[in-house]
Amino acid sequence: MRRGPGDVVRLFNGHDGEWQARVTKIRRDQAEFSVEALLRPQAPEPDIFLAFAPLKRDATDLLVQKATELGAAALLPVFSERTNASRINLDRLRAIATEAAEQCERLTVPDIFSPVALPALLADWPADRKLFVALERAAAPPLRPASGPVGLLIGPEGGFSPAEHETVTGKNFCHPVSLGPRVLRAETAAIVGLALLQAPGCG
Repeated sequence: MRRGPGDVVRLFNGHDGEWQARVTKIRRDQAEFSVEALLRPQAPEPDIFLAFAPLKRDATDLLVQKATELGAAALLPVFSERTNASRINLDRLRAIATEAAEQCERLTVPDIFSPVALPALLADWPADRKLFVALERAAAPPLRPASGPVGLLIGPEGGFSPAEHETVTGKNFCHPVSLGPRVLRAETAAIVGLALLQAPGCG
């Protein structure tokens, strides 16, 4: 928005690294660039899917922003029985994720999927991707760092219903975990969970 012809910018597309480029033409709805030099090659990133129950607007915005900064590869909104938001604006969330990726100098933007109900999420979950389920007030082992394709499921404010609790604990690919001794807000739980999954030297 504040650049003009001749200005130097940095570009990335999620596949080919970060490049220095120069603005050659700019209009209200489009711009052209001359690519000059590779600044950073594309590097491997965590393969973590974050499934979460949508929250009120500001809390969901914060969750998406911080999940992007923490390297989540995909964000999957999930409607559960106690979800306190009936709709989400995917375009808004994708814009927030893009801005967060630029701010933290990440070279990818997480995929943000259309919301689904919890049973549909579990029915379609890939068998080779462990799904860690954050359960409050449950006798579950603490969440530890994990490599490879994994997922983290964060429930709504108020937690999962008894029926949902029984469903997730009955799936072979679901692994109930604790995020600590305190009951966290859902957006805080997502941030803590993503950090714990990648914490060095804590396995």
